Amino acid sequence: MVQRFVMAIDQGTTSTRCILFDHNARLVSVAQREHRQYYPRPGWVEQDAVEIWRNVDRIVPQALREAGITAEAVVALGITNQRETAVVWDRHTGVPVGRAIVWEDIRTEELIADLETRPGIDEVRERCGLPLATYFSAPSLRWMLDNTAGLRDRAERGDVLFGTMDTWLIWNLTGGVNGGLHVTDVTNASRTMLMNLRTQEWDAELLAFFGIPRQLLPEIRPSTEIHGRTSRVVPGIRIGAALGDQHAALFGQTCFARGETKCTYGTGSFLLMNTGTTLVRSDNGLLTTIGYQIGGEPVTYALEGSIAVTGSLVQWFRDNLGLIHSAPEIETLARTVTDNGGCYIVPAFSGLFAPHWHSEARGIIVGLTSYITKGHLARAVLEATAWQTREVVDAMNADLCVPSRVLKVDGGMTADHLLMQFIADVLDIPVMRPMVAETVSLGAAYAAGLAVGYWPDLEGLRRNWHLAARWTPQLDPQVRESEYANWKRAVELTFGWARPRRATVQ
Repeated sequence: MVQRFVMAIDQGTTSTRCILFDHNARLVSVAQREHRQYYPRPGWVEQDAVEIWRNVDRIVPQALREAGITAEAVVALGITNQRETAVVWDRHTGVPVGRAIVWEDIRTEELIADLETRPGIDEVRERCGLPLATYFSAPSLRWMLDNTAGLRDRAERGDVLFGTMDTWLIWNLTGGVNGGLHVTDVTNASRTMLMNLRTQEWDAELLAFFGIPRQLLPEIRPSTEIHGRTSRVVPGIRIGAALGDQHAALFGQTCFARGETKCTYGTGSFLLMNTGTTLVRSDNGLLTTIGYQIGGEPVTYALEGSIAVTGSLVQWFRDNLGLIHSAPEIETLARTVTDNGGCYIVPAFSGLFAPHWHSEARGIIVGLTSYITKGHLARAVLEATAWQTREVVDAMNADLCVPSRVLKVDGGMTADHLLMQFIADVLDIPVMRPMVAETVSLGAAYAAGLAVGYWPDLEGLRRNWHLAARWTPQLDPQVRESEYANWKRAVELTFGWARPRRATVQ
């Protein structure tokens, strides 16, 4: 019997990977290429969508070569991506009108402040489930239309197309200017602020509020569905799924039941809790979003807590301060002390996301005394991720009225055992990491495999989940609550620091 595989393309914030999985969800091969980040002004973050596409063109054949197989052995391809990053390109030439605006970018602060005063603002969150913030795609798209000469006219004529990275890659993979499919899935669409959560369609009132021409937008489809076949790079592979990266991680962690929760620890960190077919409105600063949609079945909703800076805080500690030479060294340095020495770091580099949503907040270090060493600072860096996790989990428990019993974790930061132990301590619940660490890619592969019958059902996927590590709470409850109170005081000090600055293209 000829062995078959599922392919996943994981288009992330800093790199793009192509991974092949077998039927037991074992990683067979992986190819990866980083792409450049552009910072043309303070608070601006951009990427070259063409560079990302060229990387895909290189890594897909490489992954096949390393596995020793041809495209005929791949039953389906799943795509997962950084979600809110916005791309606009010419439908006739395939050339982007400018660099992609990344989800971390905060150039739309002034636009957000203006939109908050407009009639209809109260309806926005009711319809799309999201707060008005620089984080999402609609403000970035509006900014491009307002600040790129002639772009609005081209958009209204239907000469340009908009998409998140899934849309950009699918369009290119299925032919580009020669008949490429202009589609997205419900999870990515739910992050634009332009889709109605209940109908899963582009919402006319939201389009009018943001001033977005409908002609720009892709067709919205289920997460798990055969979207078409590749005609470029490696022709003939069925594209069986598309999901935003955090939704793919929810799928890869097999969080298929209401109340099941995962957190992916990467550049930022993202907690998602499955709320089933019930659309739960958050009263505590969380995002109501779509978890996934399998074919023609009803959508599965989720609550999300997005934390902007976690892994990137370790990078800052390494690259900007030079206190360590590699990211793993931070655990060793943090273990040279037994506590943070009274020092707290709140990494509001681009404002604070969930559950606060203060785009004007900026990072601070508080509690500095002559006693503090770089070991204390290293520990405060790790603790910042744990306390931010605690804030989001508390909000989720309050919204769903069902306390989390366990947190499933994945992502690069889970290799730091001290951090994982501290997260278990501050949450007072077990933290569990699966054998397959690449849960974002695995989730995309699972979804694509389901679409073509490679895996029969969700229970079959659950049987592939195996425990690699478990951390249980050990911290004294009084210390936990005292430290949490100090953290919350530190967070409050970040509010109101920055003021919107007018941003225009030169």
